[in-house]
Amino acid sequence: MTIQKNRLSEETYQANFQDIHPPYRSEESAVREAHRCINCFDAPCTKWCPSGIDIPGFIRRIASGDDKGAARTIFTSNIMGVACSKVCPVERLCEGVCVFTLLKEKPVAIARLQRYAAEKALRRNWKLFEKGRSNGKRVAVIGAGPAGLACAHTLALNGVAVTIFEKEARPGGLMTYGIAAYKVTTEACHEEVDYILSIGGIELFCEKELGKDFTIKDLQSKYDAVFLSPGMGKTRRLGIPGETLKGVYDALSFIRRIRTEDRAQIEVGDKVVVIGLGMTAIDAATQARRLGAGEVTLVYRRSEVEKPCSDRELEIALLDGCRLLWLTAPVGIQGKEGKVTGLVCSRMKLGKKDSTGRRLPVVTGETFELECDMVIKAVGQEPLGDLFSGKDITDKNGKIVLDDHFMTCIPGVFAGGDAVNGGKEVVHAVQAGKEGAKAILGYLGR
Repeated sequence: MTIQKNRLSEETYQANFQDIHPPYRSEESAVREAHRCINCFDAPCTKWCPSGIDIPGFIRRIASGDDKGAARTIFTSNIMGVACSKVCPVERLCEGVCVFTLLKEKPVAIARLQRYAAEKALRRNWKLFEKGRSNGKRVAVIGAGPAGLACAHTLALNGVAVTIFEKEARPGGLMTYGIAAYKVTTEACHEEVDYILSIGGIELFCEKELGKDFTIKDLQSKYDAVFLSPGMGKTRRLGIPGETLKGVYDALSFIRRIRTEDRAQIEVGDKVVVIGLGMTAIDAATQARRLGAGEVTLVYRRSEVEKPCSDRELEIALLDGCRLLWLTAPVGIQGKEGKVTGLVCSRMKLGKKDSTGRRLPVVTGETFELECDMVIKAVGQEPLGDLFSGKDITDKNGKIVLDDHFMTCIPGVFAGGDAVNGGKEVVHAVQAGKEGAKAILGYLGR
């Protein structure tokens, strides 16, 4: 077993990382699907959309040939409508409550229709919004991820001058660095961010980090309000023996390399084990296979009923040839000469339900070893509590605490996104950015 690069031909790499969700190839196909929507009164799909998109409304516009109106309807509620059309777990949200599912029929392809209209707006550079007339107010936004971008766009619409500070070299947050390349390409991320910023009134400074290049107090002295949306931190540690062996990777760093480097130069093992079963775990596992790993195994300590990933994500992993071990928890990583040779696992059983309603995994006492040369950790991210310690920001278990108006304990300093909710879907971050912007506007008397 070896960890090596250059496992595949350039053509194979290109094919393996192409867009996994192809768009409609013709306007006729999109219109035909749009006509399936029965325009429900009090539509459940809209109710279950975290950003509140008028889904029957934009689909009705596609059906009538008004694609520009459809795009405007989407972006009015969710300015990251393209990204969300590709990464939202729609079977748990809008499509999952489509009335056709009650009839045991295929739901309307809401996400694909949303992508059709939203991408058309980007390709044709439709100017659907204008910067509001300046009101003399200035707001600083920390983080150019979905929450920060949505907040900045809403503020700019209302005449506020916005400055975004982003610690990375590129904006986009998790969309740029932390999601499988076959779902949303880096180029697509850049196009969507450029479109959002094209409204005007938003300055963006990359490679500027809170706590390193400036402080919250620095910003308070220059801006009328501050919005914090720094996202989450690094992948959590497993806290088991062997975690420092060569061949142990964290999922986010692994995915980041795939999105930012030549894929042929990224090493992958013959036998890879991924620990966890969230969206990031699925992304790491499937991409390991697409980099040429001979065998990829996902281990998860609960059963399929409790899995955090969506059915659609799981299907991608299975179609890519990944295998799953349910009720399996890692207890140690074995190695030889400093390199990974295997993962020692404990068989689990399910006990009582926890606070989330999922049954807790309980140790059975039986262990076994999985032979492997590479272990990828995907057990969630650590909150950024250390970023705010000593800065008068109240946090609970590392997550920023807000009042009912999305404000921190410091007057004029607001927050939203993963740093507050602990890590949810992109669409939740977008909504948090909108709500934060509205709260800031209220605070500024607008």
